Amino acid sequence: METLDQYIETNKERFLSELFELIRIPSISSEEQHKPDMYRCAEKWKSLLLAAGADRAEVYETKGNPVTYGEKIIDPSLPTVLVYGHMDVMPVDPVDLWHTQPFEPVIKDGRIWARGADDDKGQAFMHAKAFEYMVKTGNLKCNVKFMIEGEEEIGSPSLPEFCRSHKDMLKADIILVSDTSMIAPDVPSITTGLRGLAYWEIEVKGPDADLHSGIFGGAVANPANVLCKMIGDMIDDRGHITIPGFYDDVLEVSTEERTKMAKAPFDLEVYKKSLGIKAVHGEEGYSTGERTGIRPTFDVCGIWSGYTGEGAKTVLPSVAYAKVSSRLVPNQKHDKIAELFKTYFESIAPEYVRVKVTYLHGGPSYVCPIELPAYKAAEKAYEEVYGKQPVPVRSGGSIPIIATFEEVLGIKSILMGFGLGSDAIHSPNENYPLEQFFNGIRTIPLFYKYFTMK
Repeated sequence: METLDQYIETNKERFLSELFELIRIPSISSEEQHKPDMYRCAEKWKSLLLAAGADRAEVYETKGNPVTYGEKIIDPSLPTVLVYGHMDVMPVDPVDLWHTQPFEPVIKDGRIWARGADDDKGQAFMHAKAFEYMVKTGNLKCNVKFMIEGEEEIGSPSLPEFCRSHKDMLKADIILVSDTSMIAPDVPSITTGLRGLAYWEIEVKGPDADLHSGIFGGAVANPANVLCKMIGDMIDDRGHITIPGFYDDVLEVSTEERTKMAKAPFDLEVYKKSLGIKAVHGEEGYSTGERTGIRPTFDVCGIWSGYTGEGAKTVLPSVAYAKVSSRLVPNQKHDKIAELFKTYFESIAPEYVRVKVTYLHGGPSYVCPIELPAYKAAEKAYEEVYGKQPVPVRSGGSIPIIATFEEVLGIKSILMGFGLGSDAIHSPNENYPLEQFFNGIRTIPLFYKYFTMK
């Protein structure tokens, strides 16, 4: 029987070629012009799953973007794994910061450079190839289902209803996800927690039209100035978020768990150097790892107003905008936080501007117990490939649908990520190390081996 390493070596060029075909589809869910690309990508996933050995695969309509579902049922009495991934990607702006064309993948310095190389086309694709190997070599000992959605990057608004409508079809014992990262190439880790998310757009209006900044400046409030001041006041000098009631439901992490978390390898100087910063900054009383894993945040994701073109134009803008988000921790409810911020921010608006807050999307946090048999299987799989036991970590990121899976489908998720912090997901020059890509394909079949072992 052909070993997994032999199979990868024989097919590695084909694997990359197929992945590149997937990456070349600009499936940006947040931009309406790419709606046709979402369907192209869904059909591509359908063909990939069928070619890999699925008994059936279909593209399903939702109120938003499509979902590709596939399955191979060996025996209904056997355990079932539901693999979740997403086909949509983030916008590529600013394009001029990319060293390569975002949707024309390039291999350089041992990495795949392209939008979606890691998040999540590269990582989801590993599951298709691991599945292909298990099917073709007779090593698949359980049922496998795939659900690849097209709205993760915009909060998965259509997927909860899809899950409710297809609950029987999606029945499984565990959900397997690769949309997270590891601590380092030589330090495997499994994500055991995800922060929730709340995301808003703010509009601050002043005069009815842009004004001459010389004639009116100093007499009429500048919406951009007001917006910046209001946002700045959301965090105090201790890094504490000032929204009333914001921390009421925060689940505090015990000293014992914080001590365990502190054992994860972390070099602050390397961290700062890798980001090009002189110092870290955040909530007082917490380490960098804790600030990004167990504490909530408030951040500006985008802000714009007035004239931003080439050269100068002396205007006092009539309106200013910002997109802001909060990462939430266990026990915080995103819908409650959404209303708390909207009510508070609009209530403190000075009388010389009009403020409107629109809630765009959000999702709850998620925690996975490390005692689960599926977690133990993932732990053994990583250890066999990487030579050391993976560290359980809580991620600062959010995958809102993961908590929804538990709520709607009643199924826990195992987050077997292989990305790295250096992969620049959501940013220009996203990339994915070839070594991590192929190690993912090596590790996933081992999860199935240990998960089905009696």
